[in-house]
Amino acid sequence: MTHPAFIGFDADDTLWQNESFFRLTQDRFETLLADHADPGHLHERLLAAERRNVGHYGFGVKGFVLSMIETAIEVTEGRVAAPVIAELIAAGQEMLAHPIELLPHARAAVAAASVAGFRVVLITKGDLLDQERKLAQSGLGDLFDAVEIVSDKTPAIYARLFARHGVAPETAMMVGNSLKSDVLPVIETGGYGVHVPHRLTWALEHAEPPQGHARFFALADLSGLGPLLAGMPA
Repeated sequence: MTHPAFIGFDADDTLWQNESFFRLTQDRFETLLADHADPGHLHERLLAAERRNVGHYGFGVKGFVLSMIETAIEVTEGRVAAPVIAELIAAGQEMLAHPIELLPHARAAVAAASVAGFRVVLITKGDLLDQERKLAQSGLGDLFDAVEIVSDKTPAIYARLFARHGVAPETAMMVGNSLKSDVLPVIETGGYGVHVPHRLTWALEHAEPPQGHARFFALADLSGLGPLLAGMPA
């Protein structure tokens, strides 16, 4: 088995908190619309809107806010009050300004990969300005050889990214919390996928782990990455 030379790190919910802020804002949304629908129904309607809209707006806070506004209009049959819309917009602005909270072992894991001589690249999807802001606030930017902010994470996008960096897919590894975005598409290209689960996962990112795949690894947290790399055959 080829030893990896390139390691990609996902950002949101792998290196820093993200989904928890979406959940708090969704709770606020459900409170604002409690007179029009119960939380379970609102959750289903919002998720349906996000699923419809992700192809139009992409991933991130802005698309989430637009989906909340769309859902609010739908469940109130167009009668949603302007102050409610204003509060949803304000909630999105607060999310975009929220300080970064690094997850345990994030800096140590990225630093260990860098010191060990791997080409270390941040690979994240979402809004360009928001992802750049979070990286700048994280204090991790100096540890990466490159940063890739992509519209989605598919086998084709990973293959093009690896080619741009001059690495063969079988020498590439991706570390992330999403099986759907960070692990499965990289394995499909011939690379390694390392799953580091987060306690919260967006419904649209759920996927089943590959069974018995030689290039799939699951870690409890990022502290296990260094030992994993050290134990791989040269």
